[in-house]
Order: sequence, then C-alpha cells, then structure tokens
Amino acid sequence: MTPNNKNMSKKQSHTFAQPFITEGGDEIANLTVVYQTWGTLNAARDNAVLVCHALTGNTEANKWFGGLFGAGKTLDPSRHFIICPNVLGSCYGTTGPADIHPKADKPYRVDFPHITVRDMVRMHQQLLDELAIRRLAFVIGGSLGGMQALEFAIMDNRPQAAICIGMGKAHHPWAIGISHTQRQAIYGDPNWSGGYYTNDAPPKNGLATARMIAMNSYRDPADYQQKFSRNRQGQSDQFQVESYLDYQGQKLATRFDAVSYVRLTQAMDSHNVARGRGSYQDVLGSINIPVLVAGINSDRLYPPNEQKELAGLLRRGNYEEIKSPYGHDAFLIEFRQMDELFTSFLTKNQHAKI
Repeated sequence: MTPNNKNMSKKQSHTFAQPFITEGGDEIANLTVVYQTWGTLNAARDNAVLVCHALTGNTEANKWFGGLFGAGKTLDPSRHFIICPNVLGSCYGTTGPADIHPKADKPYRVDFPHITVRDMVRMHQQLLDELAIRRLAFVIGGSLGGMQALEFAIMDNRPQAAICIGMGKAHHPWAIGISHTQRQAIYGDPNWSGGYYTNDAPPKNGLATARMIAMNSYRDPADYQQKFSRNRQGQSDQFQVESYLDYQGQKLATRFDAVSYVRLTQAMDSHNVARGRGSYQDVLGSINIPVLVAGINSDRLYPPNEQKELAGLLRRGNYEEIKSPYGHDAFLIEFRQMDELFTSFLTKNQHAKI
C-alpha cells in the first residue's frame, strides 16, 4: 500500500488480509479502516504524525482541528505526513455496527463486538505497519482521541512525543455515569428492540436525547448562562437552551449511527491504563517520551485535576491549562491558545522537528 505523497488531503481505505481479534476474543473479518492524510512521507518514513479523533469525529481532522493546521502550526503538512484514521466501530467508513456481518449477510447491529480503546490503537498500529511508517514525530488527540494517544505512548515505540487533551488515566465514575445515561436514552427509543432496529428505522430520537445529555456535560454552566440566560426562542414558550439542545440532538441523529454511539461510549468506559498491567505509577512511569497533558479550566466532564494527576504520574509529563469558558468543547474551539502551547512543547523536543 502506497500512502498519499501529495500536500493535498486524500481519503483512503485499507482492508486487512487477516481477521482482527478484539481484546475480548471476538473476530472481525475483512476489517476495513478509512483514513485521511496530508503532506508527504519522507524517504526515511519517519516524519509521520498521528491524529486521533474523538467520539463522533471522523477522518477530516483539517476541519475539526482546522485551527491547528497550517505552515508553522502544530499540524504542518509542509513538514509532516499527517494521518487521521477513523476508529474501529465508527460509522464513517471503518468497519462498525452498520456494516455487513460476513457470516450473517446482514448488518452487525448489536452483534458487533464490544471493543476497547486498546483495540482502536492496535488497529491503528496495524495500519501504520501496512504503511511502513517507522516513526511518529508525535501523536495527538482530545477526549477519546487523547485516550488513544496515551495508549499509543504505552503500546507502541514509534511515537517520539504525545499530546493528550481533556482526559485522564482512566474513565472515572462521573464520566461512566454520563455515558450510561446516554445509552439508556438510546435503549429507550421505540425503534430500539432488543438492540435491533424495528422496521429498519434507526433509533434517532434516543440518539438525539443521548446527544443532548452529552452536550450538557461538554459545556460549562457559565457558558450557558452567558449564551442563553432565561431567554425564550422567538415567540414560543421554549427556552433558547432547549431549542439549542434539540438542534444539536437532531443534527447528530442525522449523521451518526446509534449502535456505533453505544459501542464507542462503552469503549471510552473501558479506558484504564492500569487494567491488567499493574499500578498506575508503574505503567505511566514506564513511558519514556515527553507527554504534554492539556487540561481545560472549565471542563466538567474531565476536570483539570485528572490531567494534573496524569501529568504527575508520567516520567516526562508536562501539564498545561487551556483557559476557556467553553468547557470540554474547548479542545475544538481554542485553537490559537492550543497551538501556542503545543508548538512550544514540540519545539522543546527537537525530535518532533517543529
């Protein structure tokens, strides 16, 4: 397989010859991964950068991470070969619940195996092997993407640095509880019957409600107060915040798959770097590369104390704080601030060639 060697982005896919075996022992045959690249892979094949996306993200990192792309910025196609793969279990091209089960000749739906963050990383590792990428200048991601970046620093010797945004060493009960509540909203949809769609109609109302629950955890109360106050939407009796949440819920329901949402939130709940490995101190202390852990001062979902704790457990951990009123969503908004923090960190670590 020959990677894209042009400065323009290009979406590609690869189907693995051998079945993929999940941590739970389930087999996924004909696993296909979709990925997008920017920049040129050099002759030594060692200038790659891996971008890991969040829960409902896709391969289009130049759009949702757009403020970090460009000459002299964190993600610079003129210097790096940037690759962003879609995660295992998603609905944007990589094999997931909406795809055809080769042994049943019908979509997997809830028969799609439970997966973990480590499964996602192992799939990424196999893709990098297929591309013959020998080194990663760094790996970067926020939220679920940050969990992948951290696991990559543990599981793979290619990254020379890592940037992990808005997550911690494990998914804590607060975050698991929010994920559980979202899944219950999906399970309660009239079109969700034993995990399968009734009349081939996806459970969009349940998914929309799940997204509304998530949006409340992504933002800070002060942000809602400033943006909406107690104002009504037009001449209706609906509060503006209700209209906003309705819109966000329906927007996701038109573009995402409900079973993918269930499997990916369950994968996030699996995040625990110490699971099966020993103590947090031993596991995180064994990472030899520099790791920037970025917290967000207004993040209610993954509070800054989680990032401070993580940075303190890392042998070469660095903590920086993003100042923002936007809560957890700040990692998709505060690009100028993040770019300054990230390029400064990478400049101090010259192997990242920034």
